[in-house]
Amino acid sequence: MRRPVRIAVTGAAGAISYSLLFKIAAGEMMGRDQPVILQLIELPDAMESLRGVAMELEDCAYPLLHTITLHDNVEEGFSNCHFALLVGARPRGPGMERSDLIEVNAEIFARQGKALNDFANRDVKVLVTGNPANTNALIASRNAPDLSPSQFTCLTRLDHNRARGMLASQCGVTARDIQNIIIWGNHSPTQYPDLHHATVFGVPAMGQIDTAWYRDQFIPRVQERGSEIIKARGLSSAASAAQAIVDQMHNWSQGTDPGEIVSMGILSDGSYGIQKGVFFSFPVRCNYGRYQIVHGLDISDFSRKQLTATELELLEEKSVVEHLLPKETEASHMNLTICLKSGVTLYADGSGPSAESKFMNNNRVL
Repeated sequence: MRRPVRIAVTGAAGAISYSLLFKIAAGEMMGRDQPVILQLIELPDAMESLRGVAMELEDCAYPLLHTITLHDNVEEGFSNCHFALLVGARPRGPGMERSDLIEVNAEIFARQGKALNDFANRDVKVLVTGNPANTNALIASRNAPDLSPSQFTCLTRLDHNRARGMLASQCGVTARDIQNIIIWGNHSPTQYPDLHHATVFGVPAMGQIDTAWYRDQFIPRVQERGSEIIKARGLSSAASAAQAIVDQMHNWSQGTDPGEIVSMGILSDGSYGIQKGVFFSFPVRCNYGRYQIVHGLDISDFSRKQLTATELELLEEKSVVEHLLPKETEASHMNLTICLKSGVTLYADGSGPSAESKFMNNNRVL
């Protein structure tokens, strides 16, 4: 049995986390031989609900669940964490424009970035799920001057999985028969689900589908899938979002299969002509706890038009929160180098849960 890793989760009493936490505790994210310590974070008025979730986790008697701690602030909750899943965010309210949502969440993620910088493990891996995910990831990373921007990602695996599932249904196959779908850009209706490099049973997908269906039906449906689900069930995606978080973090920490391409929202280093300094979904491969953009893919005129549209939206979002992006971190975000050198999980002696935890602490001997 390996030494436990610490996983901090914000919005831990919410709908996504209610599916996510049990998957993590069962070993789906980090592997079936990796014990985990869950550091669960919620707003002060949601702590009693969070206590109920923790009790259910305890009642499942997961062999890999080493410890659960509950926290009502991110500074305490991020302490020494190796992985941080930023799930909680302010949802859009009635009459609220996207720019209003960005502004409200900007302050939340600025604080979270500062807390990660000051309290998290130096090798922490951060996944932002709360929308608008790309720009929230930018805010968090820009407010963490002592961490590398490459330690921050945002969730576009949900869009990747949606596209894979829809294509499988259209072609009459299962999702495992489909490889190398790519989601480019923003986790928003401007995203570009690209099938020009995808395969079905190893054969190019574009030769097996109608181009008109792809452009007029498939792309808009992937882009609007979240709204379609809300309309159908009256609630936003939860279980599928949880599965996507597990999939993205599993690939990032455990690696992708040889030749496999997955989609991750990461800071642009200028690849494929995308402006530096914004979080953009790229095709990546993962190994040694690191990710790397897959280069050399042909970009058609149609694809370039789609990439430009989603890039412009991200640049507009960035301009809305410019005042919350510290100048001291601008250079690191404009000169990022990404490599696949081996990552190291760092541990600190005596870093067990605080004995002063006022909510719940079922610490076991380390």
